[in-house]
Amino acid sequence: MKYQLIILAWLTLSFSGSVVAEQPTDIQATYDVYKGSLKIGQLEERYVRQKDHYTLTSTTRTAGWLAVFNPGKIQLSSSGLVDSSGLQPIHFSDKRENNEHLNRGAELDWDAKKLTLIEHTRRTSVLLPKGTQDRLSAMYQFMFLSLKAGNTLDFPMTNGRKLDNYHYAISDGKTLNTPAGEFNTLYLDSQAKKGESRTEIWLAIQHLNLPCKMIITDADGDQLMQILSKLEIR
Repeated sequence: MKYQLIILAWLTLSFSGSVVAEQPTDIQATYDVYKGSLKIGQLEERYVRQKDHYTLTSTTRTAGWLAVFNPGKIQLSSSGLVDSSGLQPIHFSDKRENNEHLNRGAELDWDAKKLTLIEHTRRTSVLLPKGTQDRLSAMYQFMFLSLKAGNTLDFPMTNGRKLDNYHYAISDGKTLNTPAGEFNTLYLDSQAKKGESRTEIWLAIQHLNLPCKMIITDADGDQLMQILSKLEIR
């Protein structure tokens, strides 16, 4: 019995250590962006964790004919804390090169439960719901969640202009071939109603539930797709 307890304790310590080790400190992901079958841009993201703080950056550049007419880039950033429930954003920004009037951001004050939306020069404060993510942190919060097919996922998210509640149904996804490799996936569907835009996300199960494909279909049926082309995890 004594030896069984020692073995159990050792296994518990070993398992706990492996969980900590699995949490990455540096992720670099590149996505190709398509409108229909036409590649229109490339998106580069980086997640860095230092103890209980994180920073996220995302840069989208236009490609092909679109770069001729709209050479600007979109830069998103998110920073905040990491705790047992995952990412807790504090600052978010969305900056548009050559379109500064479209710049927006958000400040999340968790102690005061206040979300400040910043759109160009206008600031508006609303109540900050528990578990709120920003547009960028939401894609990396999946790393910290126990997601299972047959369940649903609900959370509030801000893009700096407004705060919305997001709902996804979770199911088993197909094996997905991407330029970055082959992934077993979970499939998230926003289950949009008529007249709403629909979001579909495929998460790479064996790679920390990181998104490897996403399709947004607007109410008119036009689609934007981003698909993973490179992934480095440290």
